[in-house]
Amino acid sequence: MFTQSAPAKINWFLFVPGKRDDGYHEVRSLMQCVDLADELSFEAADTLSLEANCAIPTSENSVWKAALLLKEHAGTELGARITLKKNVPAEAGLGGGSSDAASALLGLNRLWGLGLRAAELSRLGAKLGSDVPFFLGARCSLVSGRGELTEPVGLDRSFALLIVKPSFGVPTPWAYRAFTSYTRLTKARNNIKLFIRALKEGDLESLDSLGGNDLETGVLPAYPEISRIKNALKREGAAYVMMSGSGSSVFGIFRDENAARQAAGKMSWWCRTARTVCGAGGA
Repeated sequence: MFTQSAPAKINWFLFVPGKRDDGYHEVRSLMQCVDLADELSFEAADTLSLEANCAIPTSENSVWKAALLLKEHAGTELGARITLKKNVPAEAGLGGGSSDAASALLGLNRLWGLGLRAAELSRLGAKLGSDVPFFLGARCSLVSGRGELTEPVGLDRSFALLIVKPSFGVPTPWAYRAFTSYTRLTKARNNIKLFIRALKEGDLESLDSLGGNDLETGVLPAYPEISRIKNALKREGAAYVMMSGSGSSVFGIFRDENAARQAAGKMSWWCRTARTVCGAGGA
């Protein structure tokens, strides 16, 4: 038996330059893992089973879907007893379900001794969700396409942050349907380059003018409480505040962990302090 972490992620920025011919939106985003994580345990068994501390039905759980997909792909009759401990909230824009799926692929590849390489796991992961390939790779990557294309970005700095989530979630499909304002690709490319440079230099003051989340144009008018959370984080001294992914969570970057903990004490919503994770990961 062994246990594997399934980290959450934040979107430092999320630009949507246009819509693709396949109906998906084209995205450009810098995604980074944080140390808030779910935990998956794997144990050899005759049959496949999943026990989870959440209300998601087994048939709809991303871990179960990943396990069935890998089992079919590998043509194996082996089983596994999987236990999922959820710590990352759902419909929060933190990638919890995608990370769980990626962790399931990695864990079962190890448990069953399949020896599948990273590229093959990534192709399988893309069938489960656009964010899954990210969680199979580097801990910080520039993602493009519909989110399945990843390019590792080397960041040596770890930042303290506070993640805040209201009592409701925002379904990702709805957020994209409500989206109203595309970012020009040329502007996105220029801002991405400058944003990453500012992060590497620790220049947090420059991030506001370079970042952004295009999905906020549709989400914030419908969910004004998210705007209230953003304002609360700014009042408590966050140097950079952004809705993560399609929401509903918001993160604020602070100069140190103490400042993030003090801000957490002022929040009236679910919140967790965390740090961004650097280095390699995945397969």
